[in-house]
Amino acid sequence: MFIKGGKTMKKYIFVLNGVELLKKIAVDKRAEGVLFIDENTGCLTFKAYNRKSKKRWRDKIIRYLEHGWVKESAERIKVYESIPKVIGTARMMGTLDREMQSAKDALIERQIIDNV
Repeated sequence: MFIKGGKTMKKYIFVLNGVELLKKIAVDKRAEGVLFIDENTGCLTFKAYNRKSKKRWRDKIIRYLEHGWVKESAERIKVYESIPKVIGTARMMGTLDREMQSAKDALIERQIIDNV
């Protein structure tokens, strides 16, 4: 830290769990935490947060459709459709009916395979 007049001041920071923090900085190049003045020692102290990454179950593809897909997550069955507007409303409705029937067939096949 530079002070007016060209003099410098050094600040020492006490780091809790220093070895773990150095490992984290070596991998991620940064560490999240809190910087505070310790009540007992009066030293400037850095305490890194001990956060764990969230483990998320990836969606499993049941079937790819002509204009989308059917996926299974931990709690839901997801259906996605993206149909271009240029084909017109009548053809769009026909495409939706055909795609939904295909999605229903995929779910029935999955159920039959799981029960065998």
